[in-house]
Amino acid sequence: MRIFDLSLKLNGFNIDKARAALADIQAKTDAEFETYINAQKKRIISYHLEHNSFYKALGKTVDVNDWNSVPIITKKHLQQPLEQRLSDGFTPRNVYINKTSGSSGDPFIFAKDKWCHALTWAEIMNRFGWYGIDFNSSKQARFYGIPLDKKGYYKERLKDYFGNRFRFSVFDLSDAAFDETIAKFKTDTFEFINGYTSPIVQFAKYLKQKDLLLKTICPSLKVCIVTSEMLFDDDKALMEKQFGVPVVNEYGASELDLIAFQNQKDEWQVNSETLFVEILDDNGSVLPYGEEGRIVITSLYNKAHPFIRYDIGDVGILSEASTSRKPILKQLIGRTNDIVQLPSGKKAAGLTFYYITKSVIENDGKVSEFVIEQLALDHFKIKFVSRDELSSKKETLITSEIERYLESGIRVSFERLDQLKRTKSGKLKQFVSKL
Repeated sequence: MRIFDLSLKLNGFNIDKARAALADIQAKTDAEFETYINAQKKRIISYHLEHNSFYKALGKTVDVNDWNSVPIITKKHLQQPLEQRLSDGFTPRNVYINKTSGSSGDPFIFAKDKWCHALTWAEIMNRFGWYGIDFNSSKQARFYGIPLDKKGYYKERLKDYFGNRFRFSVFDLSDAAFDETIAKFKTDTFEFINGYTSPIVQFAKYLKQKDLLLKTICPSLKVCIVTSEMLFDDDKALMEKQFGVPVVNEYGASELDLIAFQNQKDEWQVNSETLFVEILDDNGSVLPYGEEGRIVITSLYNKAHPFIRYDIGDVGILSEASTSRKPILKQLIGRTNDIVQLPSGKKAAGLTFYYITKSVIENDGKVSEFVIEQLALDHFKIKFVSRDELSSKKETLITSEIERYLESGIRVSFERLDQLKRTKSGKLKQFVSKL
């Protein structure tokens, strides 16, 4: 029995029809695909201008034949009651409702009509299928957060049951917890790992410490798919070595869809079937392939709620090898609010700062994970988990490297912890500005 498909259908998501629609889109020639994208962009704008009062007010000067006239939607625009943002005929009772994690600092509740959400699942299942994963039969080892309230906890556990997956806690990364994880992999036929990057990296480090290869422990394992947090090259190499399977990078947003997924050629292939992705400068102008800018996305099918030229809050680059049919995400820089501000007025991406520190702090294997907080223009605190305190020599080296890459006069303090604080959803935010 295809339980996962059945669970989607019982919730009103016509997955069979969505799969067929996605296959039709993918079967188009390049010329047909270009025509399809342009027509769908006009169709979704026209629909919301006619049926959504929130979007009518926002798009008073829109010319459906001029894409540049379409306004950029930010998360702050969406921080008003959901009922005020729904299109005619849609209510909280007949749509899919969820909320963003708030990692951008601007959380909000959103809605998707059921057809749009069915297409989302068709897209996800199509991409996972690249690696031989079938949601109806492939058992998942899931490294995600889970609500701690009783109702939310058991709701997620029920979804895990129907989703053929076992959920490991990302809030307990102790040796004892990882020993239990290994024992579970020995007895279950997991085909894939899916979840947040940082706890899976910690699991790989523990396997290395124990000199264990996960594929030997669990021969059914095919692939590891990480999401929601940055994946660094050295962490990916470590995971592939200790797991014995490919590690695939996923980029998505709950309010939209799967945005990009690493294909078998190691390209971060953007979803062009149900989304339209642009890279814009600070003035809202489209940048050519290869240039860094804001990631702005249009959901081509969501009639319940407009996500049209929606600024997701991330910064990235589309590869020069991109085409409209096959855009390639060359680099995901980080969030627009993850910016380091320095006394001289210089700015840098927060994850760049994190990467500088990472190259120094983790090369001896003593520090398992860390985060960085900016407390003042010239003051940064590094919170870390380690079996031992950092030596004064190591602290001096880290500070000098930060100054070398950024500027002199920066103060760095250190705080050793037993574990790092994660968000309620279980994510770890590597850089936080307190300014």
